[in-house]
Amino acid sequence: MTDNLGAIFTTAPTPVSWVLIYIVVQRLGELVYANRNTKRLLSEGGREHGADHYQYFIFLHSAWIAIIALLVDPWHIIHPAMLALFIATQALRVWTLASIGRWWTTRIISAPHFDRVKRGPYKYLSHPNYLVVVLEIAIVPLMLGLPWVALVFSILNALLLRHRIGVENAALIERQS
Repeated sequence: MTDNLGAIFTTAPTPVSWVLIYIVVQRLGELVYANRNTKRLLSEGGREHGADHYQYFIFLHSAWIAIIALLVDPWHIIHPAMLALFIATQALRVWTLASIGRWWTTRIISAPHFDRVKRGPYKYLSHPNYLVVVLEIAIVPLMLGLPWVALVFSILNALLLRHRIGVENAALIERQS
């Protein structure tokens, strides 16, 4: 277990290493972007909804990354179809973030005078970013040979999302159409 983690970061990068590096950098970049948007939206009169469950998402996503990094075989062969699914999921992530733009945060910030985004994937889905996360939580461990991680974290994520989507839908009702 520890040997795997050491091998990921002490030998020449493998495709598995690059996937893990990408995920960590992507998540950290999103947090910076989200925090900037959160501060701005709060300064524009937004109010946070559901703050009581936010720390559980941070813990879940951090634990998901840590467990994958600790348990993955750095030399695992990534199946091309799984890699293609992962890349497609990342394309959906970019489309989602580009479509929601200044409104995107990792928290639920809303106010009656805020617009409701109805472009990009939001024309077709209420919560496309949650779809991205659901897919990613399953695809990454499956791609890296850790099916039980995909199962356990998909179940935990579903439990949290069930609550969060309810909170978010209630908050979005107050927004302009």
